[in-house]
Amino acid sequence: MGARRRGIPKEPALLAAAAENPGGSVAEIDARYLDDPNGYVPPEAIRGAWLVDSNGKLTGEYEENPHHGVPQDDFSKLTDPDHWLGWLGDDPAAAVRMGIEESLRAQVADAVVEWVKILETPRFLTGMRRHSEDDDQIMLVTRAALAAPFALSVHAAQHGRSILLGVFSWAAVNLAPPGVRRDRHWFDLGAGLDWAGERLEERIYEIDGEDSTAER
Repeated sequence: MGARRRGIPKEPALLAAAAENPGGSVAEIDARYLDDPNGYVPPEAIRGAWLVDSNGKLTGEYEENPHHGVPQDDFSKLTDPDHWLGWLGDDPAAAVRMGIEESLRAQVADAVVEWVKILETPRFLTGMRRHSEDDDQIMLVTRAALAAPFALSVHAAQHGRSILLGVFSWAAVNLAPPGVRRDRHWFDLGAGLDWAGERLEERIYEIDGEDSTAER
């Protein structure tokens, strides 16, 4: 949608933000969906943006955000990459969302996840072995893990709404018979993807105590 002319607002904070962004724009945020306007802002919480001229003055032109509204889940960065996620079941996005919500409810029993957005392509780790000594063509997946950076909104009766950033990691072992499958989650608030990705291998072997040199 193109820019529309509007009366230039007189809000001091908006005018100050424009002065700091000459030639750019200043977003108008819908505070109903935030706990901290200076923290992570989901795209749907942006009502629109005021255009700023080269002198840092509002032009009176306003671009509405056609996607403004209640923030929604976005797992496209998890599901779009061409990476096998069969170990997460038929709906990987739903499985990861459930894992995130379970991690939060382990800390706050009545936590309700309002929305989750995967912010970057996760780091993946997959371990395999040959189906048999006589068949080099068929490989069985024995281990799998991922580390997914997220932003999410969670609501609890005592704490109200909080928007959290971090990395959710999930590792599973014994995916091929005859072992009994084991899964573990890690919920690292404030962590970065590089940090969590570097720990995937050690975490996947933590689950059953195997040496990290075995069955790569």
